Amino acid sequence: MNQFPLWKYLLVLGVVIFGVLTALPNFYGTAPAIQIGATTGTLTESTLTEFRARLAAEGLSIERDFVRDDKVFLAFPDIDTQSAAYELLDELGGEDVRVARTLAPMQPDWLMNMGLEPMSLGLDLRGGVYLLFEVDLEAAIEKRLDVYATEFKIGLSDEDIRRRVTRTGDTITVELRRLEDVAAARRIVSQIDPDLQILDGRSDRSFRVRMTELQVRERQTFAVEQNITTMRNRVDALGVAEPVIQRQGVNRIVVQLPGVQDPQEAKRILSATATLEFRLVEEGGAGGGARPFPSRLGPDVVLKPDVIASGDQIVDASAGFSEGQPAVIIRLDAVGGARMLDTTQENVNKRMAVLFIESERKERIVDGEVTYFSQPKYDVINVAVIRGVFSNQFNITGLTTEEARDLSLLLKAGALAAPLYEVGEQTIGPSRGQDNIDRGFMAIQIGFLAVVIFMAFYYRVFGVIADLALLTNLVLIVGALSLLQAALTLPGIAGIVLTVGMAVDANVLIFERIREELDAGNSVQGAIHSGYEKAFSSIADANITTFIAALVLFMFGTGPVKGFAVTLSIGIATSMFTAIVGTRAVVNLIYGGRKLDKLAV
Repeated sequence: MNQFPLWKYLLVLGVVIFGVLTALPNFYGTAPAIQIGATTGTLTESTLTEFRARLAAEGLSIERDFVRDDKVFLAFPDIDTQSAAYELLDELGGEDVRVARTLAPMQPDWLMNMGLEPMSLGLDLRGGVYLLFEVDLEAAIEKRLDVYATEFKIGLSDEDIRRRVTRTGDTITVELRRLEDVAAARRIVSQIDPDLQILDGRSDRSFRVRMTELQVRERQTFAVEQNITTMRNRVDALGVAEPVIQRQGVNRIVVQLPGVQDPQEAKRILSATATLEFRLVEEGGAGGGARPFPSRLGPDVVLKPDVIASGDQIVDASAGFSEGQPAVIIRLDAVGGARMLDTTQENVNKRMAVLFIESERKERIVDGEVTYFSQPKYDVINVAVIRGVFSNQFNITGLTTEEARDLSLLLKAGALAAPLYEVGEQTIGPSRGQDNIDRGFMAIQIGFLAVVIFMAFYYRVFGVIADLALLTNLVLIVGALSLLQAALTLPGIAGIVLTVGMAVDANVLIFERIREELDAGNSVQGAIHSGYEKAFSSIADANITTFIAALVLFMFGTGPVKGFAVTLSIGIATSMFTAIVGTRAVVNLIYGGRKLDKLAV
């Protein structure tokens, strides 16, 4: 009685060995490191040799270097050496090389070759910058309505329908010169987007167009998702290793940048809504749709209303130099290139301007409440005479070196679908992150030691078996977190501490049930069997309800709350295995099949 078949013992042994193996990389720790990757292609060996030589010349010792996912990792003994190496390599690498601060695992090569890595640490343990942005969803709708208005103008113009198209709030009004054009105009608008609402206007020669509620919601969702994609591209260009960018709620985006300690540059790049428009200069002055725009070159410049090409049509941008001046080398898509070719062919010796557009957040008081709105800020950054014909590739000058670099980064990463505004910020230093780690693991050690002493004293041999299961449970949790690469946060450490208590609680239920069976006169082997069988339902019910709570936290929580839910869920699964199957295997191995008069419980 109370004996497992061989396969069950092997299963328990296999799970424990696998857990120890996956948890093992964490015992070797991590070191401050630099991650080096090529912006295009792969790094050449000559480049890496030059980097290592320069680091050695500066007295910056490398503790370890390895290649993973086409990136080179250089580990250093401390954060100061890492910072000095980062500044040197960032300057040396230029635009062709992307350099980022990170943490490098220090486990042996045989573990790394197996694809095993230590746990990923959250921002509160690793250090870095936490930013919270809010997406201006109203501006996203206004931007889409402006696109519709432009499409209406082009569509009606192609059919020689004289019209006036204006947007007011969430409504586009189309006014026509002739009554007989109304039906054709409505048909053209419906062809552009059949889902739009077409309403009667103030007169028989006009009508109004609105987006449906479904279109509004879809556009708002698209704006948030597109902004997340653009921000990921910008973060990649900044050279941040392992960033976290995710949606929070309806209109907010959380950005976590491990290793970054200066949030100003990150905020400036991430929230910038800059884009460009290329327009011809109106030499005759304002009027007929032409209007003046402020210029950094001097007096205002009057520009024609038609846009030759815009930032949405830029497929590549890089910073460089043209005739000794900082410049941005622009490459347009096919449509923008064709439009630029036609314009330059027809306007040789005329002036073309580059209009830089940013969105600023303004506030106003409506019914006693402060509301926010976006207001575009215009700046003519370049005016040049068209000396020859060009199409999809040309240069923009008139910028400083830093402005050229930032503008090329923004244009290459893509424009934001809607303006972003920072609503929260937190910077966590590396030393504070390490302090959080030390305090968290101190809490685990104290809690674990207290439970171990109590169980061994109160339940004797069975208590020692429970302590062994508890230690195995911790190893399995660490192994699972390492295998899944789930980020461990401070709330996650709290989840582990809670799991320690829950795991031993299951054994307490089992051992107390065994005591009750012995007091009732049951045999030793019968008491062990009944104790595990009868306590199982209570343990299962408690763990299932806790797992449901963890699942709800994961589904509806954000950031640290999800981290707590993940570790709690993993802890429930591992504790069920170690407390029920694991301890039963050890108990059966020690006491199973033997005739006993008493039990050390």
